[in-house]
Amino acid sequence: MLPEGNTLPTRNYDAKKILCPMDMEYKKIHACPNDCILYRNEFEDGKQCPTCGLSRYKVKDGDDDESSKRPPAKVLWYLPIIPRFKRLFANENDSRNLRWHAHDRKDDGQIRHPVDSLQWQKIDELYLDFGKEARNLRLGLATDGMNPYGNLSSNHSSWPVLLVIYNLSPSICMKRKYMMLSMMISGPKQPGNDIDVYLSPLIADLRMLWEEGVDVFDGYSQQNFKMRAMLFCTINDFPAYGNLCGYSVKGHKGCPICEEETCFQQLKHGKKTVYLGHRKFLKPNHPYRKLRKAFNGDEEFETAPQALTGEQVYQRVKDVNVTFGKKEKKIKQKTAEKKIWK
Repeated sequence: MLPEGNTLPTRNYDAKKILCPMDMEYKKIHACPNDCILYRNEFEDGKQCPTCGLSRYKVKDGDDDESSKRPPAKVLWYLPIIPRFKRLFANENDSRNLRWHAHDRKDDGQIRHPVDSLQWQKIDELYLDFGKEARNLRLGLATDGMNPYGNLSSNHSSWPVLLVIYNLSPSICMKRKYMMLSMMISGPKQPGNDIDVYLSPLIADLRMLWEEGVDVFDGYSQQNFKMRAMLFCTINDFPAYGNLCGYSVKGHKGCPICEEETCFQQLKHGKKTVYLGHRKFLKPNHPYRKLRKAFNGDEEFETAPQALTGEQVYQRVKDVNVTFGKKEKKIKQKTAEKKIWK
């Protein structure tokens, strides 16, 4: 299968012997088949889901044996991010590249990279200690469903969760070598709003990196320092964006920014909901505002709504009663009215 001279390990055991001493290990975390919980922390020794009652392990029809010798019903693959960040800084070239945004970039007012954005500058102003250290990491999180089986199974959906390091220059920021797979949420069904359950190990590491930091050896300066990191942004299509932010992105109020003021229109024949109010985000004197035929037949006079702050979003979701798991959700939708914030 492989060309001559290839050094790829022929067995999984041999691959583990190479990767594990380099702190490149992974964790297999058992999950409820209905996405209710992960078997970690207080549920680590459990054999049944406390929410839906399903077994932690695969059980054959008519067999009630729930022995741990059976394979797990569902598994989350988590690749710890902190050891990987340490490996990056231990390499002299990578450690120097992670300072690019502070020392080597061209600062002429043009936007070529997220470091030139207002959001980056605002963070430096709000969190002075974080912004002063050029080696602190700013990460982008991207996730979406994919079918690893191609045309063999059209119903399967696995969700990889990737991290992008924005400290790096644009030439290598999006290279495959520096895009970090942090977890793989196995199928066959998409997690939907229950993706919060699977993201909890990653969120725990990100919280520690933000609040406390970790001691890391810098291969470029040959000294230790306290490394911190933050989640700078997320990259998703609109359905996955709705799952991550907890908003219902379908129907007449499908915009998380406009909420109740979403401009929608119901097509007469197709009965499909379309959103044609995007011109209100343009400047008041923009020529597109006066175009009629190219859009919905009317001029645009409205102004863009104010973006929600974190405190405003919290006020909307603090009283939402969330019960994770697919089975509980179906029962809940029949008895309760649908709300835009999930």
